[in-house]
Amino acid sequence: MSPTPVHDPSTGNPDREVKTISVSPGESFWIHLWEDRTRGELWVPSYDSASLVLVEDDFLRTASGNALDSGRRSFEFRAVAGGTHRLVFEKRMGWKFTAEDRRVFHVWVSDGKTPG
Repeated sequence: MSPTPVHDPSTGNPDREVKTISVSPGESFWIHLWEDRTRGELWVPSYDSASLVLVEDDFLRTASGNALDSGRRSFEFRAVAGGTHRLVFEKRMGWKFTAEDRRVFHVWVSDGKTPG
């Protein structure tokens, strides 16, 4: 996975960094994001379920002696269709209507053709 500057019109910012992931059909890949549940943070993925399948959603709490509930949220996806697919994560807070943060990924699933 390598960061590639790509114009993503949905963000309104042409300099927004979009990460590109290249996989083969049927191959799984992981995305790891930091989440602070003490603050009410929750990463919510948005994707086409006909192209990508969420296989696992796991949270690994950071070991500490205090009452904080923060750690690494890990998502495992499997690519089931060839082409380029958009995967967006929005960091939601329970009391806000808008996303606190946003991460955009372009998943290129090789189907024997060159990326388009």
